[in-house]
Order: sequence, then C-alpha cells, then structure tokens
Amino acid sequence: MVKHLMEHLMEHASTAAPTPAPRPGDPPASTTLADQTPDEERAPRRRRVLPALLPALVLVATVVIDVATSEGFRGIVWVALVPGLAALLCGLRTTALYGLLTLGTYAAVDISYPGGALTGLPGLILVLVSAVGALAVCSARLSAARRADHIREIAETTRRTVLRPLPSAWAGLDQAAAYTTADVAARVGGDFYDIQPSAHGTRLVLGDVQGKGLDAVACASALVGSFREAAFHEPDLADVALRMDQRVRRHQEHVQALGGDESERFATAALISFPTSGTAERHDDSHVELVNCGHLTPLAVGPDGVRPLTGAVTLPLGMLGLTGEKPPVDVVAVRPDETLLLVSDGVTEARDADGAFYPLSDDLDSALRADPALSEPRRLVRHVRAAAARHAAHGLTDDTTVLAVRRSPDPRPGSGAFRGDGAGEA
Repeated sequence: MVKHLMEHLMEHASTAAPTPAPRPGDPPASTTLADQTPDEERAPRRRRVLPALLPALVLVATVVIDVATSEGFRGIVWVALVPGLAALLCGLRTTALYGLLTLGTYAAVDISYPGGALTGLPGLILVLVSAVGALAVCSARLSAARRADHIREIAETTRRTVLRPLPSAWAGLDQAAAYTTADVAARVGGDFYDIQPSAHGTRLVLGDVQGKGLDAVACASALVGSFREAAFHEPDLADVALRMDQRVRRHQEHVQALGGDESERFATAALISFPTSGTAERHDDSHVELVNCGHLTPLAVGPDGVRPLTGAVTLPLGMLGLTGEKPPVDVVAVRPDETLLLVSDGVTEARDADGAFYPLSDDLDSALRADPALSEPRRLVRHVRAAAARHAAHGLTDDTTVLAVRRSPDPRPGSGAFRGDGAGEA
C-alpha cells in the first residue's frame, strides 16, 4: 500500500495541468488577468515538484532514524509532522495523500518493530489527528490565497482602467513608460499618464493628483477619462486643460455631495501635443505644443545633452478657474533626435542618505556623455527608473512615473495614428 501511495503521489506532483488551446480573440497569456486554475496547478512543473518532495524526504528520514535507533529512542511518532508540512507547501489532494501515506507508514513501521508495537494506539491517534488537521489548515491556506489572488486581479484591472496599456509605437510616437506606486499592493496611485491620437495631432499627458490613497486614485481616473475625450475632440490644447480642470471641480462636487471632502484636491499636469502636419500655421513637425499646469518641466533629451522645455507654468488643474483665462500654450522646438521626458515628483524627490534629491538633469547629462544612444525612449526610461531607485536611501516612497516619447521616424500602419474615420479614438 505504501509503495502504491508513493507512486501515486509522485505522479500527481509531476503532472502539469493541461493548458487549454487559445481561442480566437483571446488576449496573449502575458496579459490575462484572471486565472481560475487551482493554486497547486499554477506554478511551473519544477516549482510544484520540489515543495511536494520535501515532506516525502522528512518522512523517509524519520523512518530511517527510527530503524537505526534502539527501543529507548522511538522517532516514528515524528511522522506526525509530515502532514502539517505538506499543508503549508502542497495542494489539498497532495496533503490528503501525505496524510494517508503517513498513517500507512506509521502503522507498518511500528507494528513490524521487533518485539511488537511500542507506541501503539496513542501514537496512531496522534498521526490521525495530524492528518485531519493538516487538511483543514491546507484548505484555509488555499482559500486565503484565492482571496488574495482575487484582490490582486481587482487591483490589476483598476490599474489597466486608469493606465491602459500602450504599444511601444503608438499614434506616430515611439514611447516607453515606467510606473511604480508607493502602495505596491494597490497597483495604482495618484499619478496618471496617457497618449491620445486625434485629428488635431497626438496629445499626451502626465500628471500627479495631490494626496494618496483611493481618493487620489478616483480623481486620477476621472482626469484620465476627461483627457481622452477632450484630447480627441478639442482642437486647442488649452481647451483640453480647461476640460480637465472642470472635471476636477465636478469630481469635488460629487464627492462632497456624498459626504466627503475634496475641496483641496488638485492635480499638476503637463500636456503636450504633437500637431499633425497642416493643423496649425505657426509650427510644423519640428515643434510641439506645451501646457504646463504646475507640473515639473518636461525635458528634451538628445545625444547632445538635456534641456528643459521652457514655457509658462500656470496653476494646477482644479485651480485654473481662479485666473479667469485660458492657460497659455507654448510652442517649443524639438529636434528629430530628441526624446521628450516627463516624470512625476516621485522621481525628483528621491533622497539619498544625506537628504539630497536625485539630480535628474545632471545624471542624464553625465550618462549621455558616456552613451549618446541613451536617449532612445526605452533605454531612457530604464535608466531614470533605476537611477532614482539607487539614489533613494530608503526606497522610493512616493508614486513614480517616467514617460519618454519621440516622433517615430517611420510610423507604421495601424500604430494608432488618427485616420479620420474614428479608428484612432480609444
């Protein structure tokens, strides 16, 4: 019986769960949010087999110790630890198999001992209670893991709603982004960014909602939705900023009507437009439009160094109504080999052990002298994210967002560029 149970256990531990064939329209495996397979069948085969074998090694070692020692030291009762160990490392069926295997092993070794059983019925009852208790512990552990997985799926869905995934080539731009929240479990915070193609050019935004927690996430979600609509329809970038400003104030009114207090909520944001050729007479493809609502100044990063996109800085979103005027739109020249870099204050406010902030511009100047090709968006984002993390003595304690974009030298068909038939709207 013991041999049969051991063979069945090994077969169960080493058999991978079948993978269903993908259906037409299903997302790639890497983007699937929900996974309904049991916990013990999720991990790759090697990761499932190794934990399943550890209780077996303990069981074999216990039997060897008991056989090798005299009657004055009976270690066979120690097999009661095996089901508990299995409950912490294995699935429910594997734990049940270990419970049966432990009972069978205990009975076989104790009864066959020279001179008859020495631990007898009390030891058998102890092993039985251990096996039953292990099943209860394993069931509770897997139930808690499923709840944790569900919460993570909800957080991931929320993150993808606020910050939709964007392809590296999108709307005539090459782009890369890195986003890390201060609350790792929440997966999303008060930072937000997006890129929206339109008939008036490709617009992008990177912003930071004042405050933290779920209230900041709700405001960020409202602002992203407002940007996507306004950036698609409004020909003037200043009107896009005004629509977002109005959305903050409407969000405040809604929260206050529910009994909350959002009266001091605001958001900084930098909006940039890459105008489509012929949409404006005052500039061409070598220029961009910039509206800076109290945000960090975007940088133009090229092989020759780093320079700020200087322009007027107006009040944050939620406060533009205080001026009674449209925010100014600056037209800034950008060379074809330059990448626009936008970051949130979680990057620039990273402090070292002496309390000094991360010197973003100085660090990039030094890095570009060593490697001019660093201005490529993906490499630039990786460098800034890693450098800020290294600089922070106590880790990045605020939401950090890094977004790098530049015009694609040869936009590919279907990359999200506006085609005039609504296909570019998302």
